[in-house]
Amino acid sequence: MLKKIAGLGAAGILAIGLAACGSDNADSSGSGSESVGKSVKYKITGIDPGAGIMQATEEAIKEYELDKWELVSGSGAAMTASLKKAYDKKEPIIITGWNPHWMFSKYDLKYLDDPKGVYGGAEEIHSIGRLGLKDDHPEAYKVLQQFKWEDADMGAVMVDIQDGEKPEVAAQNWINENKEKVAEWTNGVNKVNGDKLKLVYVAWDSTIASTNVMKLVLEDLGYDVAISQVEAGPMWTAVADGSADALLAGWLPVTHQTYAEKFEGKYEDIGTSMENVKIGLTVPEYMDIDSIEDLKE
Repeated sequence: MLKKIAGLGAAGILAIGLAACGSDNADSSGSGSESVGKSVKYKITGIDPGAGIMQATEEAIKEYELDKWELVSGSGAAMTASLKKAYDKKEPIIITGWNPHWMFSKYDLKYLDDPKGVYGGAEEIHSIGRLGLKDDHPEAYKVLQQFKWEDADMGAVMVDIQDGEKPEVAAQNWINENKEKVAEWTNGVNKVNGDKLKLVYVAWDSTIASTNVMKLVLEDLGYDVAISQVEAGPMWTAVADGSADALLAGWLPVTHQTYAEKFEGKYEDIGTSMENVKIGLTVPEYMDIDSIEDLKE
């Protein structure tokens, strides 16, 4: 589930009103006599409204009967800015989280238990191609089919970007340090001469990392690769209608379930690039809460 991926390219800081929680009856971690809901004004800090994790969170609000709660949309960058602001002051905050994401390396976070299974279990990131891609660009198709990496690989690129590197520089740094893994992706692949490809991606830290890495790998094979940042819906639409060749951010089976079902038969699932990814409501470890059910209190 993911940013995608982040790192995430969307700009602007979302101003989230957080309760001060400095009274005699409560502390800043959301524990004490004041409920977690009151401590964060019954707000969950989310990302862009078209993201699958936002749809899953709306469903979670219904399933857990969190009638007082509001899901605040914004962007991945705004969400992590709000997280940093709260974390630095050890204030309570609840966000829509996913991994792989650099924030799990930078901050001590935990997922809230989801006993109803609204967010599903472990997910996978799939490479999704337009119909006919294999016939038109068999070499690129084979690379995408062989493209597999781990959370730590993607995390290294995301952290590099978060530390100030341009995405293409961070991607090249990772490629330079992981030539054996890249060689596995390009094994048996012939070079081409300027064939054009278009990859679409969402502004998630994870997807920015994977798309920039793949762009450079394909360009090294002779492709002329254009990448375009869009929202989740238009990303899937572009591949389904053939105006883009592929996306690397197919989070399945939950996060992008709506799009996968909507465009069924109009795309090809090329393969899984990463396993055991996850989405869910996330809080700092210092908060005295462990389950989504606790939000009803």
